[in-house]
Amino acid sequence: QVQLVESGGGLVQPGGSLRLSCAASGRTFSTYAMGWFRQAPGKEREFVSHIYWSGASIYYADSVKGRFTISRDNAKNTVYLQMNSLKPEDTAVYYCAARQVVTTATLTRPHEYDYWGQGTQVTVSS
Repeated sequence: QVQLVESGGGLVQPGGSLRLSCAASGRTFSTYAMGWFRQAPGKEREFVSHIYWSGASIYYADSVKGRFTISRDNAKNTVYLQMNSLKPEDTAVYYCAARQVVTTATLTRPHEYDYWGQGTQVTVSS
């Protein structure tokens, strides 16, 4: 059973930074893609970024490109999302997701992922 546990959310002022972590367990993740999504109140869940454990593919939503960086630590089975220059519109619950992959593809839709974490709240406010 795949388990994903997010951490690192919190309250930060505009312009500040946070680093989210997603600890994965229950599988060998070398053939998995890991994604970050977010969902603000009253809005649909939206794609933020994804990374392949192999490092073959990294992709960002235009809204976070240049501000967010996704990375992974294979030894710790953990994926990170470094978020800099945060804006109030980044406020949302952030979710980690995973799916096994066979070929390299851009996976930006929630239904393309099989496993989800419980989410961590990020609030950007002065």
